Amino acid sequence: MQTNIQFLFPNIVLILVYIFIMFEKLPRVVVALLGASILILFKSLTQEEAFRYIDFNVIFLLVGMMILVNILKETGGIRWLAVYTAKKVNGSGALLMIYFALLTAFISAFLDNVTTVLLLGAVTIAISKDLKINPVPYLITQAIASNIGGTATLIGDPPNIMIGSAAKLDFNQFIFHLTPVILMILPVTIITLYFIYRKELDIPADSKKTLETMPLSGIITDKNLLIKSLIVISLVVIAFFLHGVLGLEAGSIALAGASVLLIFENRKHIWEDVEWTTIFFFIGLFIIVGAVEKVGTIHYLSELVFKLSKGNYEITTFAVLWMSGILSAVIDNIPYTATMIPLIKNLGNHFNDLQPLWWALSLGACLGGNGTLIGASANIVVADMASKSGKSISFIEFLKVGSIVMVESLIICTVYIWWRYL
Repeated sequence: MQTNIQFLFPNIVLILVYIFIMFEKLPRVVVALLGASILILFKSLTQEEAFRYIDFNVIFLLVGMMILVNILKETGGIRWLAVYTAKKVNGSGALLMIYFALLTAFISAFLDNVTTVLLLGAVTIAISKDLKINPVPYLITQAIASNIGGTATLIGDPPNIMIGSAAKLDFNQFIFHLTPVILMILPVTIITLYFIYRKELDIPADSKKTLETMPLSGIITDKNLLIKSLIVISLVVIAFFLHGVLGLEAGSIALAGASVLLIFENRKHIWEDVEWTTIFFFIGLFIIVGAVEKVGTIHYLSELVFKLSKGNYEITTFAVLWMSGILSAVIDNIPYTATMIPLIKNLGNHFNDLQPLWWALSLGACLGGNGTLIGASANIVVADMASKSGKSISFIEFLKVGSIVMVESLIICTVYIWWRYL
């Protein structure tokens, strides 16, 4: 009986944590830390074991990149880029949507998705007010583009950071394996969004002149800091590419870059703007999943997946892709990925090459976030921004658009994985 309780307790805690995260009755960081604390207090794992399960490479990478982005945000550089892009559309609402989608996707490949949509979303709302147009189509497009762009690199989306660290996959491997399929998905998505919103993209004639005369001067508030930020961030990205040669983990590189830039800008709010709730959410989650892994649940589930697929490598790979996509649309893709990582590792007992399974998990978890309003943090952020501007994005409205994009993306990924790996 004692053995059954020891086995069931961490699994019950994990399920309850998932349920509370889904229904958002408490902040997710509180839920994760409470779950982790309960498991330690009831001795499902010791404090030393709990610390061993925390992936500090992920933690260092997140903290480092957040500090870099917060300092860059101080300069006004990203806002200047957004306004400059808006002025280049020649009064076309369709081009405005396309340019902003491309800009969002590109920035999200290298910076945090939430930060990207916060910065560009604020500019979008301001421009929409000036042009007297509805910001909702542009905001939804940016949220979807951020999730797609973030999938292309190791540092673009938290699930990729977690997968890269756990599977020892470097920055170059993510570029080589995921960027090609993202370059296929992005234009298809933009075309789809254009056809959905084409009747809502007209800019009034009198507003076009406002766009043309919109000033660029004064947006950049600290040119010297902007130059230093761009140099340091460029060196960090180059170091990511040379990660294998340098023998350094991505977390160490990001933290080193942040430390250098903090020499030039270290005001209190730089630290306050780091998303510490996200950091501690990860810590709590790592501990909870570690307890579940310790009692053997992950091993049992991996064996079950293997049996259900009858040992068929192709079926297993596609099952991971579609299961990840669908589940990540309804539950947060971060806890889902944390749970799936040890499961994929365990499948290494049966399959020699796990890389296609890792790419399937990454593509499903990241792109599945486009399926619903709660599928990704960027979606929730743009909905909050729209609400504050006097517009609303309902769950159903986002679902009608996002589900189409998600299914399209997963179909393209299925063909890509089959063609390239299977």
